[in-house]
Amino acid sequence: MIIIRNLTMRFGRAVAVNDLSLDIRAGDAIALWGSNGAGKTTLIRCLLGLLRFKGTVEVGGFDVRRNGKQARRLIGYVPQELGFHDDLPVCEAIRFFARLKGVSIGSVAQVLAGVHLDGQERKRIRDLSGGMKQRLALALALLGDPPVLVLDEVTASLDACGRDEFLALLHRLSGSGRTLLFASHRVDEVTTLAQSVVTLDRGRLVDRRPSSTFTPASGAHAMLHLHMPASQRSIAVLALQTAGFEPRLNGVGILVPVTQSQKAAPFRLLAEARVSIDDFELVATMSAPAKLSESPLRTESQP
Repeated sequence: MIIIRNLTMRFGRAVAVNDLSLDIRAGDAIALWGSNGAGKTTLIRCLLGLLRFKGTVEVGGFDVRRNGKQARRLIGYVPQELGFHDDLPVCEAIRFFARLKGVSIGSVAQVLAGVHLDGQERKRIRDLSGGMKQRLALALALLGDPPVLVLDEVTASLDACGRDEFLALLHRLSGSGRTLLFASHRVDEVTTLAQSVVTLDRGRLVDRRPSSTFTPASGAHAMLHLHMPASQRSIAVLALQTAGFEPRLNGVGILVPVTQSQKAAPFRLLAEARVSIDDFELVATMSAPAKLSESPLRTESQP
């Protein structure tokens, strides 16, 4: 279904994806794993034809560069950061995106029922919870019933309840014959949804293995998900960056990669900066960046 050959993508002198080749068969569920900057999002954007790259990417037999429209018709995409018009009613958003895609949707109620948003047709998008917005984004991605579903860390901004509901939907979809490719930094998502895990490091594919045998390297990085008022997030980001951390915003707070010995440091820094933390979660255990010379490429045997 997806064939990637010698994909290389540069931003100036920086190599984001480095001579990467990957085959994904129809019906496979593949997780992309790696630390921040490993190349996961860049790989996805190349697959969607949003970036100029060297190499070859094909989806369903269509070359992404030469036959981009045909290739993209086969893909439903859910980004990490959603971009809705908040004043638009849910039903109008669905009709608008259906027109953009040139697909017939039958009824809005049926579209919403497929993602457990029954009865939400008239509600404005701004009044939806974070989990409901993410399910709406999934509904829009599924318009036209594309055979490939691509997701980029879509649960990063959800609370535990919203994440569980969303993962249940994805689990059902991944078992319906649809090809699933998703980036994640959560071990539980990878082991629940994926058949195989592809590990990237500095743009290279360094490992591919069944999810049943996947375990992140010991001594790895942890990811703190800090929930705080929106008015304090810029202050928090500045305080953490000044101390050498690399925080990034998401829908409800800040994600902060830390080593196992640093997990308490962000709390002390933010207390000194008078930033109130409403809640927090240790999101996942992430593999520390590997040295390529110490990480031989292992691939699953192909039938």
